[in-house]
Amino acid sequence: MSAYAIPLWDNPTMPVAGTYALFPVRRIYCVGRNYAAHAREMGHDPDREPPFFFAKPADSIVPKGGDVPYPVATKNLHPEIEMVVALQTGGWNIPVEAANDCIFGYGVGLDMTRRDMQGVAKDMGRPWDLSKGFDNAAPVTALRPASETGHIGSGTISLKVNGETRQKGDLADMIWNVPETINYLSGLIELKAGDLIFTGTPDGVAAIERGDVLEGHVDGLDELTITLV
Repeated sequence: MSAYAIPLWDNPTMPVAGTYALFPVRRIYCVGRNYAAHAREMGHDPDREPPFFFAKPADSIVPKGGDVPYPVATKNLHPEIEMVVALQTGGWNIPVEAANDCIFGYGVGLDMTRRDMQGVAKDMGRPWDLSKGFDNAAPVTALRPASETGHIGSGTISLKVNGETRQKGDLADMIWNVPETINYLSGLIELKAGDLIFTGTPDGVAAIERGDVLEGHVDGLDELTITLV
């Protein structure tokens, strides 16, 4: 007899490149405005203020990309290319110098945003969770273990739309680097194994349409390709 009142759903997972292993996804945290040029294009001061975070549901991931449905309730969908960090351990108040030890591996992800919905919510002083946390809002690649890649702190990050470069930057341009981000976030909540951190996006964000093909790149990681259907 099942202990659950309703059938248990499958836990969201990400593949681990080159293996049959799956990485179970617990929570998804995203760093907002973590590149100065992106902060400016969104109308904000890029000075090094404390980072802020928002969340996406774990089951919003689209493992290995592919076809992604255009979401309902928007006419202004923006993709934001990001490096994704996957944690194998966590804790409270993790020191910067110990943060890399928590990392299992790295991937490439898209933070899909219903920008018009977000704008209305901001103007009305309301939460904008559903502008970021909807079905299929987080396409991701397979993870590359840190034991293979080393810890990544620099390198090109870019997004092409229909073969034309839309976003391009360097991971070294993050306002808060990965260890600093883990340190700060773990002072707000207890990080745990299975958590993902989307580390922010460079400038160049703009709307996409049905039929567009997106190619996300971070040096040393798998390529992320999606088609908006």
